[in-house]
Amino acid sequence: MLVTTDAIVLSLQPHSDKAHVLHAYTRAGGRVNYMVYGLGRKNPRGLYTPLSLIQITADHPSQGGDGGRLPTLKEACPITHNPSSITSDIYKQTICLFIAEILHNVLRHPMVDEPMYDFLVQSILELDQTPDPSNFHLQFLVDFAAKLGFAMDSSNPLPFLQERAGERLPLTRKARQEALRTLCAYFAEHVETWESPKSLDVLMEVFD
Repeated sequence: MLVTTDAIVLSLQPHSDKAHVLHAYTRAGGRVNYMVYGLGRKNPRGLYTPLSLIQITADHPSQGGDGGRLPTLKEACPITHNPSSITSDIYKQTICLFIAEILHNVLRHPMVDEPMYDFLVQSILELDQTPDPSNFHLQFLVDFAAKLGFAMDSSNPLPFLQERAGERLPLTRKARQEALRTLCAYFAEHVETWESPKSLDVLMEVFD
């Protein structure tokens, strides 16, 4: 059965010499993994960078068929409002890598959740439009925790949540790193599938 849906790329991992597995969060089915064959000029690897917004058409196993077989991706293309500034900004690219890894670890089930999908798309578009993304990943984790149902409260004070004249106060390098470690520890307490992001050290180094 062919299914077409908008999707957010989480990662693209090698499976064999000719195949990759695409991990994506979709509007139509939540977290779905796809077999991708034939990367090349007509199906460029760059289409599948972390947090890219794409539309995909895939052949899903029929109900009662081979339940262990992954859907096979037939076609993929960027959606019309795909972000543009991220591809040329090393800071935003690193944030995308970090957030995609968080989503990969937390959103593991093929459960339809359109409000979550819309929240993630809006976050990606906000990152694209943000001139200074230094604190973006921190605020995203706070908002994501609330979306998952374990919002931080007054017992978890963080300096970047303070506001003055409607604007968030800038963080020092030390304060930013401390806040990031605090947030990761908070997620570890609430998410059974949590794994410390491999991109965490890279993120801290880029924003050093």
